[in-house]
Amino acid sequence: MFNKYGAYGAIHALLAVVLGAFAAHGLKDKLTEDMLDVFETGVRYHMYHAIGLLLLALAADRIGKNNNKLRWAARLMHLGIFLFSGSLYALSLSGVDMLGIITPFGGLAFIVAWALAAHSIWKAKSSSE
Repeated sequence: MFNKYGAYGAIHALLAVVLGAFAAHGLKDKLTEDMLDVFETGVRYHMYHAIGLLLLALAADRIGKNNNKLRWAARLMHLGIFLFSGSLYALSLSGVDMLGIITPFGGLAFIVAWALAAHSIWKAKSSSE
C-alpha cells in the first residue's frame, strides 16, 4: 500500500513541476496577477504534500506498513491535494468563486494528515526507546 503512496507522491511532484512551469510560461499573460497567485499557491501546496506522501512512504518502511494511522495520513494527504490544490487550480482558471468553498476541506485534510503522521511517528519512536 505504501509503495503506491510513494508512487503517488512522485507523480504529484511531477505534476506540481509541470503545473508550475505551465503557470510561469503559459498563464502569465492570461490570468490576472491575483488569479496567478492563487494558481501558484495550489502548486506550492501540491509540491509540499507530494513530498509529504514520499516521506510517509519512507516512514512506513521504518515504522511498519500496517500502521493504520499512517495509512490514513497518506490517504488524507492524497485527498487534500485534490481538494485544496485542485480547487485552487479550478478557481484560478475558471474564475468561479464558488469553487473556493472546497479549498478549506482540503486544508483540513492536510491538517489531520500531518497530525496523524506526527502521532504515528511519535508513538513508534517512543515504543522503540
